[in-house]
Amino acid sequence: MKIDLTGKSAVVTGSTSGIGFAIAQGLADAGARVIVNGRSKDRVEAAVTKLRESAPGCEVLGVAADLATAEGVTEFLEKVADADILVNNLGIFEPKPFLEIPDADWLRFFETNVLSGVRMSRAYLPKMLARDWGRIVFISSESALNTPPEMVHYGMTKTAQLAVSRGLAEMTAGSGVTVNSVLPGPTRSKGVGEFFGRMAAEAGVSQPEMEAQFIAEHRPTSLLRRLASVEEVANMVVYVCSKQASATNGAALRVDGGVVKFIA
Repeated sequence: MKIDLTGKSAVVTGSTSGIGFAIAQGLADAGARVIVNGRSKDRVEAAVTKLRESAPGCEVLGVAADLATAEGVTEFLEKVADADILVNNLGIFEPKPFLEIPDADWLRFFETNVLSGVRMSRAYLPKMLARDWGRIVFISSESALNTPPEMVHYGMTKTAQLAVSRGLAEMTAGSGVTVNSVLPGPTRSKGVGEFFGRMAAEAGVSQPEMEAQFIAEHRPTSLLRRLASVEEVANMVVYVCSKQASATNGAALRVDGGVVKFIA
């Protein structure tokens, strides 16, 4: 199967590193015109340069804007008013005991992880429906199904993404537009790698040892028995964005390494 997205434009939010950058890379390799996003102008420019070097001939643009805010979304849309593909990847995480999570953190997580995708989808979905083709993908998490006790606020936002994604998919019935969610499991993104690096330093062990310990203690149902790579997650997203995935709509697609045990 050859995935060809030539002539399609793709917005990937939160894509200067990690899973988001790998998705942008995969879409660029498939021929799409890719718009990279992040809050820092310097990081956006660096990501654009890296993409252009790794995918010669691809068209890559960068827009620095904080999509966790309504103002940032408006600023972004003034520069990129339309897209064929929208990947709502922007997200934050932070382990914190439930009783120590203040209201401000609940609101910050919801606005960043959920409302960013709501606002972007609200802007692009009508134009996709008018063209009778489009792809919207929410990057959720296996934490949407297995709420982590150490990050209840994060798990809440990931479950909310599934509800939004499925609800939007209902609006696309009979059209060439699809809306899906992709649920990664523990993945060695830049942020996760740095998190394990700090934990390893504090515990006086190597990072690979700390990662293996985390999987054994906190994700014991994993069949992969390791962190996934960002490319393994991106491969699923690129497929969902492809023309070949036209019959995949309203789905929650797991790339969790088998962490979730139930069949659904």
